[in-house]
Amino acid sequence: MGAVVADDGPSGVKAPDGGWGWAVLFGCFIITGFSYAFPKAVSVFFKELIREFGVGYSDTAWISSILLAMLYGTGPLCSVCVNRFGCRPVMLVGGLFASMGMVIASFCTSIVQIYLTAGVITGLGLALNFQPSLIMLNRYFDKRRPLANGLSAAGSPVFLCALSPLGQVLQHQYGWRGGFLILGGMLLNCCVCGALMRPLEPPKTSEAAKEPAEKKVKKKLLDFSVFKDGGFVIYTLAASIMVLGLFVPPVFVVSYAKDLGYQDTKAAFLLTILGFIDIFARPICGMVAGLKWVRPRCVYLFSFAMIFNGFTDLMGSMSVDYGGLVVFCIFFGISYGMVGALQFEVLMAIVGTQKFSSAIGLVLLAEAMAVLIGPPSAGKLLDATGRYMFVFIIAGIEVTTSALVLALGNFFCIKKKPEEPHTKEEAAEREELNKSEDKAPEDAKVDSIEVEQFLKDEPEKNGEVVTNPETCV
Repeated sequence: MGAVVADDGPSGVKAPDGGWGWAVLFGCFIITGFSYAFPKAVSVFFKELIREFGVGYSDTAWISSILLAMLYGTGPLCSVCVNRFGCRPVMLVGGLFASMGMVIASFCTSIVQIYLTAGVITGLGLALNFQPSLIMLNRYFDKRRPLANGLSAAGSPVFLCALSPLGQVLQHQYGWRGGFLILGGMLLNCCVCGALMRPLEPPKTSEAAKEPAEKKVKKKLLDFSVFKDGGFVIYTLAASIMVLGLFVPPVFVVSYAKDLGYQDTKAAFLLTILGFIDIFARPICGMVAGLKWVRPRCVYLFSFAMIFNGFTDLMGSMSVDYGGLVVFCIFFGISYGMVGALQFEVLMAIVGTQKFSSAIGLVLLAEAMAVLIGPPSAGKLLDATGRYMFVFIIAGIEVTTSALVLALGNFFCIKKKPEEPHTKEEAAEREELNKSEDKAPEDAKVDSIEVEQFLKDEPEKNGEVVTNPETCV
């Protein structure tokens, strides 16, 4: 899993690793924040929706579930759109969908209408922004890609810490309808982020101009050949198992604290601790993953992050007081941040730039099924046993199992790929060496032709061939 050449086709445009890439990173940071934090931030309005429509908490919880299902489950659709139309147009349309869904939801008169607007339409809009932003980040960064992934992933905890209090203020000042309307306006910023995604263009050459237009049409809308890559199959399997338990502890830790007898504000503060630690863990882990001796082994660092997360869940199951839960949230924030910073970096390294748009769509589709199974199954287990300990134990076992699948699968089943040059100097040296090797036979051929022609054209003097030291042999 060496460095990847960032290109959108056979032209081979190298990643600039900076420049306009920093603007792309900023846009990706905002999109990641909205995509992951918005489904959780909407839960602030649930009590008012329950009062307005006379439904239960489980009915309102479907809004967040539908948002997440759309974010993950529409992965292949996003891949097809990106491969057909490009990242920037898809993100602009997605921003309009995300905003439109929340604006229309502010006028809804039933919970089912909110499912369709705030759930399906807004969820589709966020999905059409999230996946293309990651694809563009991969195209703009190569050497600094682990750091870029870590910084963009930090958008999730930052926006979660910001959107939840903002939602409470909006609900208090304007009610849920006014809050939805304002949040819909905020989601128009996704269009601004989409406008930042300037495509990389290859240098124009005479050969590129002569290339027939038919070749560009033949580009696959969804490349299933990624399943021929053993590394991708192992990654998809491991990621699906991981998602079964990864999101369970953040969902139940507040209820766990309340069950131990602590006040609502004190219990909710646990998520603040977790989010604060997560903010710093993601970029720091990205920096570590970018180190020269770590990056080729990034998949094993990802496995370590998952094992760390799984064991943290197992230790958290034994917490009996508030102090124990605080310690759990600190270590869970570190491990959760590491997983968040590395999950897409590892996928990019496995499949490369050209296949990443298809690969991420297929991975998100597989994870969507696990997202819909994991938390509800944990809730049923809690209803059956009445103990949070078993919920945390099962979650820890699932995440640890995924780490073992990824690490052992790569160690025993994947052959080591030849290393690619990481620096411009190495790449230039290799290119020059290849050119000299290609030119050598041609030069030899030219020399032999010239000698043969020279021998044929020897001048004759008085019917006798004039000899010289070069031709007398």
